[in-house]
Amino acid sequence: MTTMSEREAAREVSGLWWVFLVTGILWLIISLVVLRFDDRSITTVGVIIGVVFAVACVNEFVTMGLVQTWKWLHALLGVVFALGALWAFIQPEEAFWALASVLGFLLIFKGAIDIIEATMTKEYNHLWGLGLAAGIIEVLLGFWASQQYYPARAALIIIWVGFMALFRGIGEIVIAFRVRAEHKHLSAT
Repeated sequence: MTTMSEREAAREVSGLWWVFLVTGILWLIISLVVLRFDDRSITTVGVIIGVVFAVACVNEFVTMGLVQTWKWLHALLGVVFALGALWAFIQPEEAFWALASVLGFLLIFKGAIDIIEATMTKEYNHLWGLGLAAGIIEVLLGFWASQQYYPARAALIIIWVGFMALFRGIGEIVIAFRVRAEHKHLSAT
């Protein structure tokens, strides 16, 4: 049972359903640009790296303002992320190739974390096997990417980022219409 103020708050928040629609369309546009496999793909991925670094920078400085200890570490990380974002925006192609050079390590690391998480949560996560399979595939891809030349790594990054953006865009558009339907339902009652 929800109170009237909770229902009103939910109605107001669900009125922003169009934000998911806009971001979903933007993700679809990014996927189209990246999956063209040309120079714009490399530049787009480099700029995305810059955006990720910029968001991480803001996150570290906000965290620094909220915590009581280790403020200096959050400030240092914020500065490092700011410098990384600046570098990625100025030289997006170089940021792309830097990512390609460490791709194997990142995949092995991420896969190991997914394997550990899946096995640790199997008692209450009914889809733990899916996480385990994804982790194993990531580790295998990491070993494969570590043995390949830059063109193979570049193709793997472009495919990965392109499909991630495509699926993210589709997911956000689906969420937009779900939230819109809920908004109509909340407005009617």
